[in-house]
Amino acid sequence: MCGIICYIGEQNSIPILLEGLKRLEYRGYDSAGLASINPENGEVLFVKSVGKVGELEKKVKSTDFSGNYGIAHTRWATHGKPTEANAHPHSDCTGKLFLIHNGIIENYEILKKELIKKGHKFVSDTDTEVLAHLIEDNLKDNFEDAVRKSLAMVEGTFGIAAIHKDFPRKIVVARRGSPIIIGIGENEYIAASDVNAFIRYTNRVIYLNDDEMALLNDNELVITDLNLKQIEKKPETIDWQYEADEKEGFKHFMLKEIYEQPRTVENAVRGRLIEGEGISKLGGLEPVLDRILNLKKLTFVSCGTSFYAGLYGKYVFERLTDLDVHVDYASEFRYRNLKLTEEDGVVAISQSGETADTLAALREAKRKGSLVLGLVNVVGSTIAKETHAGVYCHAGPEIGVASTKIFVSQCVILNLIALLIGRRRGLSVFDGMQLVKEIKKLSGNIEKILEKADLIREIAKKYLPYQNFLYIGRHLNFPIAMEGALKLKEISYVHAEGYPAGEMKHGPISLIDEYFPTVAIATNGFTYEKMISNIQEIKARNGKVIAVATEGNDEIKNVVDDVIYVPETIDILQPIVNVIPLQLFAYYFADFKGCDIDKPRNLAKSVTVE
Repeated sequence: MCGIICYIGEQNSIPILLEGLKRLEYRGYDSAGLASINPENGEVLFVKSVGKVGELEKKVKSTDFSGNYGIAHTRWATHGKPTEANAHPHSDCTGKLFLIHNGIIENYEILKKELIKKGHKFVSDTDTEVLAHLIEDNLKDNFEDAVRKSLAMVEGTFGIAAIHKDFPRKIVVARRGSPIIIGIGENEYIAASDVNAFIRYTNRVIYLNDDEMALLNDNELVITDLNLKQIEKKPETIDWQYEADEKEGFKHFMLKEIYEQPRTVENAVRGRLIEGEGISKLGGLEPVLDRILNLKKLTFVSCGTSFYAGLYGKYVFERLTDLDVHVDYASEFRYRNLKLTEEDGVVAISQSGETADTLAALREAKRKGSLVLGLVNVVGSTIAKETHAGVYCHAGPEIGVASTKIFVSQCVILNLIALLIGRRRGLSVFDGMQLVKEIKKLSGNIEKILEKADLIREIAKKYLPYQNFLYIGRHLNFPIAMEGALKLKEISYVHAEGYPAGEMKHGPISLIDEYFPTVAIATNGFTYEKMISNIQEIKARNGKVIAVATEGNDEIKNVVDDVIYVPETIDILQPIVNVIPLQLFAYYFADFKGCDIDKPRNLAKSVTVE
């Protein structure tokens, strides 16, 4: 998997393909390649490279090739190491067909053995190359039909694009479980796995659904299912702007996105709160509101940062509603013997809306008859389409692989959903009004922390020599400790563990010495005194402690080595405030180390394989 971009139209495809790849770099990748055809003379440019898109660009610039249609790809290795042979596009024995693919062909070994018996020669270790040879094997006189027949033979997931020298001015794209979006311009089409790849050129898009295929040529778009039944689709207009993908003077996208969080909170709540009644209004949930109000149990399923948002959401829902609330890793959810009924609800949380494990979890929940809701950022994403109802974050594009603003948006919106249910199931108007009032102050509280960024930067610099960190918190702040540790290891490659502070004495405390600092979330609340006890246990073992504490708490300075102060809010919202300094600490720590912060090694923004 990783990024797909295709172009067909009147312009030279090469600059558009290269720019598209660069705009997909944030998704994470290890190699890249492109294939373009000049239909006037039949010439083909087929180039691949290991490493950054810049390496591919150097190779392309050494030619004077111009072709008005082509395909390009950034690869994140699943089958085979990062090599030029394993990079996409892949070709067939004739060297005339070129194919790019996101996803996994699960039965590729069986297909490969059969194709080898027929005389096909393979040059890579990938599963994708099997599909290229399969199309070659099925090709008679119709390119689209050969693609369709081949896709019917594979098991697994795919988002593909293919071109063929003998069938000029055609690009065939298809999807099953891996996104393909088609941008519609003036006398041109741009297909990609992510709208960021082409938002500069058009904001009119069509989303392919699973088991749909599209034929793009110079002036026509034909969409069918895999049985060749034609499908009519109207373009949608997306509201992301090209400028939103720019750094705007920030050194990295991640830092820009951290600073965008006051606006992210405002976007999450705009038009969704009625302070005088202490209620929330979520139009995306209204069609199934009666069913929501009859739920007995609710389960959050998600991965990575979104899992920690769900874990925080569990505490919020238990506080504001009478629901029985659970949290599951989406990657483990469907392997359990699930006791799901129509009275159960499952909330799929995903930034991209394409996370393969989360999709698999929600599909399993639907099979069992449960109500399935979505909390995603990307409009038109697969999770948004497959859930019964849901809520969008409206946070705009998040380019940094390590999520920051989407996490905060998810946490805020989980409060809104819990408030929606709680106010109809026993939560008092007073409690509702207090929560709404404090939610409206969140953006200002975040601004106050951002004003202290220089102090956090200096603390991060001080702890650069250390290679191990423990993050601890209690109750609502336990998920924030987990998220803070994840941020540090994601972008700095330093070992960090998030732990419930009460569990520290049951194992992790054995790690503590003068070389193993702890980040302790010790803001005001009913667990504060217990957190101080945990901190003293660490100090008794010569451990260094950085505390996140409430403004005005001068006493904690006598107990810890460094303090980052945050504004005080009600306890249910305090974790949203507390995560901001942890994001900044991780960012500055990684920046001092010289890490590739926006594109950390081995990680991808949208994980579309299980």
